[in-house]
Amino acid sequence: MTLIKSISGIRGTIGGKVGDNLTPVDAVKFASAYGTFLKRNTSKEKLTVVIGRDARISGPMIHNLVQNTLIGLGINVIDLGLSTTPTVEIAVPLEKADGGIILTASHNPKQWNALKLLNNKGEFLSGKEGELILEIAENEDFNFVGVDSIGSVISNDSYMDIHIDEVLNLPLVDAELVKTKKYKVVVDAVNSSGGIIIPNLLEQMGVEVVKLYCEPNGNFPHNPEPLKEHLADICKLVIDENADFGIVVDPDVDRLAFISNDGEMFGEEYTLVACADYVLSKTPGNTVSNMSSSRALRDITNNHKGIYQASAVGEVNVVELMKATKAIIGGEGNGGIIYPELHYGRDSLVGVALFLTYLANQEKTVSELRASYPQYFMSKNKIELTPQIDVDAILFEMKEKYKNEEITTIDGVKIDFETNWVHLRKSNTEPIIRIYTEAATQVLADELANRIIDEIKIVAGI
Repeated sequence: MTLIKSISGIRGTIGGKVGDNLTPVDAVKFASAYGTFLKRNTSKEKLTVVIGRDARISGPMIHNLVQNTLIGLGINVIDLGLSTTPTVEIAVPLEKADGGIILTASHNPKQWNALKLLNNKGEFLSGKEGELILEIAENEDFNFVGVDSIGSVISNDSYMDIHIDEVLNLPLVDAELVKTKKYKVVVDAVNSSGGIIIPNLLEQMGVEVVKLYCEPNGNFPHNPEPLKEHLADICKLVIDENADFGIVVDPDVDRLAFISNDGEMFGEEYTLVACADYVLSKTPGNTVSNMSSSRALRDITNNHKGIYQASAVGEVNVVELMKATKAIIGGEGNGGIIYPELHYGRDSLVGVALFLTYLANQEKTVSELRASYPQYFMSKNKIELTPQIDVDAILFEMKEKYKNEEITTIDGVKIDFETNWVHLRKSNTEPIIRIYTEAATQVLADELANRIIDEIKIVAGI
């Protein structure tokens, strides 16, 4: 089964049987549930929802299905067309809309698509709200309007430009300073909407752009998750072009990774670290990332006399803790930057602009900047168990085994040792335990992971 329903939306592969994959029927059903949820939670006569999509091949089909479903519920639609996740998030409050839908499966391969759902602030729905939508969809509890009450569509293709303007107007973004440096940057946008918006932002900051896979046709030339094993082409091109660095974004432009001038990965975990280092140097405050993110952000925050806190994994959880702690920057170790000065959502444009401004203030190359940060290395693994095994019982046993260490249980079990840590999380959809470790070297991170895997196998009796 490749249809995954969660509190943040629905995603799956295109085609196949209804209920097993993301078919047209499933797209209509879930859009109907979302629209119905919005109508039940307002006294307004007419609602408005903003819609945008990435460049996936299935995008226009899913877009039309969702748009016409909302119209059939009597909801007006502002259609951004080809867009990005953070662009839609920004558009919702600017348009004073009641919600938003982003049609993207983020870093998943091209056969996938998804509906990501936003509230009237342009932020992802809460868990409770998501559960209500799932219930409405399951019961098919929809009521469509008569012909005289059908919604309307307004197309607005200006929002990627508006998004760029909003970023450039941020006080900590200095495009004029960046222009004096005459940087040369390679961009890999995996043939999605980032191929339009990232080069446009860079050019407005005076950067020479070398485009790699920037044609928004949805034919992803490599696995779209911005990990080292997928990025050999841009690593080579940065060297060949003698570029200052490289930029990689995923299809919906909410994850950001850099390639250093030497063709090596800057490290997804360090995207947030670098941006936070700059922001904290100008506006001291607190930071937040999720529990599976690097300790480096904690170290940088401490250096700037701020307070770092870790949330459960998931953007909604990061945002909730950022608001509670009044964090001035936060995000996730997958290259997601959340900068509340603009909006509470992962935004690659904000990350690019802050990073460029910071770099322009330094007398360092990108590789030298990376070397200046605390050095941590991560290992990400998983162990597959049989359905009969009680995963919760295993996590409890591991917690008891290490009860004399610093333990956090808000999301699985995280064990903080003096110089390294391990985070154990169970999958919500299959009998799997995900194992994340971090240490001072890759060898130590791998050794810790292997040790924990062996211990879990003993506990599980396998």
